[in-house]
Amino acid sequence: MFGMGPWELLIVFLVILLLFGAKRLPDIAQGLGKGIREFRRAMKDTTEELKGSLDEPPASDDKDKKNN
Repeated sequence: MFGMGPWELLIVFLVILLLFGAKRLPDIAQGLGKGIREFRRAMKDTTEELKGSLDEPPASDDKDKKNN
């Protein structure tokens, strides 16, 4: 995982535990999860909007054809 062995991951986890404390870790994880979900939702909305705009013909072309 990430090019790190189990001992390196354990050391990183222990350092994070010492820095933030056991009481703050669930709050940090929850905030991180919410941030990731919001980012995915925004990416999905943007992708759908771009696909929708590519499928629709430009509105200005239709108006120009009707006026001529």
